Amino acid sequence: MGVTRSDIFTNKQNHLAAIFKALAHPARIAILQHIIKQNACICNDLVQELGLAQATISQHLKELKNTGIIKGNIEGTSVCYCIDEKVWLQFKKELNVFFTENITANKCC
Repeated sequence: MGVTRSDIFTNKQNHLAAIFKALAHPARIAILQHIIKQNACICNDLVQELGLAQATISQHLKELKNTGIIKGNIEGTSVCYCIDEKVWLQFKKELNVFFTENITANKCC
């Protein structure tokens, strides 16, 4: 597989792609839905909830955290995660702008 040429795209395009990448796995969607449903920080209950291995969940949490969608706090021996509301609202705004851009239906296709 070749190297991604992100330098030829705008910062906005690269940022939007990072959002889509973070949301592009069903386990990450399930993690986000679970955190949202709990309406609180979650700590250690994802393995039971999702039925995935701890290592797998940790990798998905890392991807979500790297994009800023979630943030984590260390409490004793566990890390608790919650949605970063400011980042979530910014992502929502950017996705809304992307999906509400006007398109013109072309007769060629």
